[in-house]
Amino acid sequence: MPNAQPAPGRGTAVTASAGTPSPSATPGRGAGATVAGLAMRPLTTPLRIADITPMGEKVEKIGVGSPIIVLFDRSVKNKAAVESVLQVQAEKPVEGAWRWVSDRKVVYRTRTYWKPHQKVLFTAALSRLAGNETVKDVSRRFAIGTANVSVVDTKKHVMKVRRDGKLVKSIPISAGRGGLVRNGVDVYLTTSGVHLTMGKKQVETMTSGWMGVTDPKDPLYYKLEIPWAVRISDSGEYVHQSAGDYQFLGRSNQSHGCVRATPAGAKWFYTIAQRGDVVQVTGTKRKLDWRNGWSYWQLTWNQWKKGSALKNGVPTPTPEPSTLPTPDDVS
Repeated sequence: MPNAQPAPGRGTAVTASAGTPSPSATPGRGAGATVAGLAMRPLTTPLRIADITPMGEKVEKIGVGSPIIVLFDRSVKNKAAVESVLQVQAEKPVEGAWRWVSDRKVVYRTRTYWKPHQKVLFTAALSRLAGNETVKDVSRRFAIGTANVSVVDTKKHVMKVRRDGKLVKSIPISAGRGGLVRNGVDVYLTTSGVHLTMGKKQVETMTSGWMGVTDPKDPLYYKLEIPWAVRISDSGEYVHQSAGDYQFLGRSNQSHGCVRATPAGAKWFYTIAQRGDVVQVTGTKRKLDWRNGWSYWQLTWNQWKKGSALKNGVPTPTPEPSTLPTPDDVS
């Protein structure tokens, strides 16, 4: 059941470095400076990081599908130079690449899901950029938790949840019923594709405002307090406890687009959910857009890499766990 205004979600983790800084590269000063072999003009205004998603290891554990999302305080002109000073170190090796999704935001995604139960360190060596020498480098360490991978079969009306590769739960569900077309899109259908969990609330207020229905007299209007809500997109899709209509769970699709589950199943799923967990929905005709929330796994690896200013994927360095430095976290 879509929410009128889904919470923005601060982010969930990933590991990586598509553009590992060259150890021999020296911080350039003056016109024509070079960073990792890339010529760049000095910055006239210092470039800083405004936000990093997900939060650090002391705050949360994240799922194996997690991206690293970096938001700068202003538009980045020389994206290749900036990308070259972004680095990720992982205890377990993985290939990844950055993709610029706007002039201010760059996202790191791995080629395959992270290996669970490991630490990952992200570092932005911003002081290596010409004209940016006075800016403090920033780092953040993430904790990858259990590999929670769920598959929602909208035709069989079941969600199967695997943890670290083992099937641990099959939950009867009811997905989007379809039948409400807006601008050529059936907005009552659940989107098929690889979603990532983006946040959760014990009780979420869900309304019909997302489809422009705000008049309580309108037959399509609703406003409900829904328990055990785990958000999986920016278009208001959740896995949550069904608000009644339990007779349809495991039998037919009757929701406004969310994945309804039994009270016990929804509570259990909420309890284990980490941001960045994988929820793959199958069986509907409505495809999930990769720009909807954290749906970055909707792109193939080759498609994803095309968004990198460096045009390549880079394996993460694999130091011993004890060599991962203590991060100087961004505020």
